[in-house]
Amino acid sequence: MTAAEPAVRDQWYCLGALGEIPPGTSRTGLLGETLDLYRDGEAVAVRNGPAEVATCVRYGCLWANPGTPGEPVPDIPEAGEADRRLVLCGGVTVRTSGPRVIENFLDMAHFPFVHTGVLGAEPDTEVLPFACEIRREVNEVWATDCRFVQPKAALSAEGAIDTRYIYRVVAPLAAVLLKTCPNAEDRWDVIALFVQPVTPEISRAHPVMFLIDEASDQTDLIAFQQLIFLQDRIIIENQRPKLLPLEPRSEIPTRADATSVAYRRWLKECGYTYGTSLGAAEAG
Repeated sequence: MTAAEPAVRDQWYCLGALGEIPPGTSRTGLLGETLDLYRDGEAVAVRNGPAEVATCVRYGCLWANPGTPGEPVPDIPEAGEADRRLVLCGGVTVRTSGPRVIENFLDMAHFPFVHTGVLGAEPDTEVLPFACEIRREVNEVWATDCRFVQPKAALSAEGAIDTRYIYRVVAPLAAVLLKTCPNAEDRWDVIALFVQPVTPEISRAHPVMFLIDEASDQTDLIAFQQLIFLQDRIIIENQRPKLLPLEPRSEIPTRADATSVAYRRWLKECGYTYGTSLGAAEAG
C-alpha cells in the first residue's frame, strides 16, 4: 500500500488551524509530497503541483483531501454545542508515523509514568477492565467504560478525580476523547487529535479541545494541553520501529492494549497501511 492508493489519498487530513496559516504563499507536507498553500484573507487554496486539492474548514482547522473526497470530515457532535469553547492547541512535529501518534493517544497505561502528577500517579497504575470494539455500522473504533484516577485531569480540576473516558477513532489518523468534565457532571470534555502524515515517519499532530470551561484563560488551556503532548512526544519518538507493526504477533499485547489491537486490526480492514510496516513492505 502506498500513498497513491485510494484508502490513503481519499482521506481528509488536517493541515492545522486556519488562523495559523500565513497570508500569501506557504508550504506544508502531506503523504511525502509538498503542498502549496495560497491564502488571501479567509480564502485558502491548496495545490499539489499544478493540481488543485480539495479543501474545507472544520473545527477551526483547514482540511485537505488529496484524492477523491467521498465521506466528509469526521463528525464530532459536541463541537456544535454553543456553550463549548474551541481551543486550538497548535501543531507539533513528531518524528514518527501517524498511526504511532494515534496509538499513543489511545493508551492509558502510560499515564502514571509519563504524565506523573497530572494524568496519573503511583500507586494507581492499573488499567481497569474496559470495553473495546470495532463499530462497523459507523466504521469506527470505540473504547468505553474506561476510568483512571487522575491528580490533575484538566486545568479546571481541583484535586484528584476518578476520571471516565470514552475513545473514538473516527478516521485512520483522527481520534476523539470524551472525558469527565470537572465543571458539569452530566457532560463530557472533548479532546480531538488530528494527525497530518508528512511522510511515513514524520507527522504533525494537531490537538483541538471542545471544553465546558468559562473561567480558564485560553493561553493557560493551550499550555496545559501542550505540556501533556510534549511529554508524549519524548516517548513516541523513541518507540521502535517508527512504522506501526500490523503483522500478527509482531508485538505481544497486554489486556491494557485492547484498543491498540482493535485499531491495528481496523486499519488492516480499511486497507490503510501508510505509516505502517505493511505499507513499507508493499511499497518496497
